[in-house]
Amino acid sequence: MKINYFVIFTLMFVVLISSCKKKNTTVNAPNCLAERIHVFDSTYNCAQSKVDQYIFQQNTVYVFDAGVCEWADMSSEVVDQDCNTIGYLGGFVGNGTINGEDFSNATYIKTVWHK
Repeated sequence: MKINYFVIFTLMFVVLISSCKKKNTTVNAPNCLAERIHVFDSTYNCAQSKVDQYIFQQNTVYVFDAGVCEWADMSSEVVDQDCNTIGYLGGFVGNGTINGEDFSNATYIKTVWHK
């Protein structure tokens, strides 16, 4: 029996490609967050970049933390459920206040994306 290597290779390739699953990193997050994360990921090529979800002032908010970069005094953007920026944490001045309240009062929920 003659073996058709092209058919075998094609079948192996199809199985390999179909077995790959894209990681869903924005489960239970607003649609606009996926686009923000894509832009964030392509803008900051930093180790340990992540987006964390918190409850703050009775609202769900997301903190875009660039992680460890070559820039020392980076701030973390805080956005609401509609992806509107509500403030920045850290940075050169070490800000810890959003909407007049210390962000240490926020309740961590989960990490929705990380590098």
